[in-house]
Amino acid sequence: MAASSTSEPTVRVARFLDQTVAEGPGVRTAVWVQGCSIRCPGCFNPHLFTTRGGTPVSADELVTRIVAAGTDGVTLLGGEPFDQAAGLAVVASGVRRAGLTVMTFSGYGYADLLGRVEAGDRAVTALLEATDLLVAGPFRQDLLDHARPWAGSTNQDFVHLTDRLRDVTAPDRLEVTVTSSGDVALNGWADPETLDALLDGLPVRRAR
Repeated sequence: MAASSTSEPTVRVARFLDQTVAEGPGVRTAVWVQGCSIRCPGCFNPHLFTTRGGTPVSADELVTRIVAAGTDGVTLLGGEPFDQAAGLAVVASGVRRAGLTVMTFSGYGYADLLGRVEAGDRAVTALLEATDLLVAGPFRQDLLDHARPWAGSTNQDFVHLTDRLRDVTAPDRLEVTVTSSGDVALNGWADPETLDALLDGLPVRRAR
């Protein structure tokens, strides 16, 4: 992914996954952003807290790559997507114009995001308007969610901002990818005991 000029909206991307069935309904493209100001204890991706790292990518380039992946839509994760709301709003709007769906995860509560909308935060407003399904709320280690797909803890809300993903359900899935060089990448959700058993002795780069 090439860095873009500073004159157009950019997103600092930590990982781009062309196709996955573990990060939302159907077959989706997933984009993990670098940087999170919330920093929930026990987060699955503490390496994405810092704003250092990742690759600045233009919003238009991300839209092109997402549409070219041929999936049902995009899932935006992190890191914290609403810490990069301006660039991701452009991405989400472009994806929606292409007829695809947008699912966005956030550690901010929905009420907090609405408060920013009421305060005139145009970037947050635009990203919410371009999101079909929002999973909102901080991760809580003491409230692990073993029932619902995609959510990490039971306090997190599924907010249907449109009807496009309202009736879609799926089991939770965990994906493990092994590259030709032997690197192991993991995405999806599982409890710590399952992860420890699965990954014992393996070098792992975790996402979500």
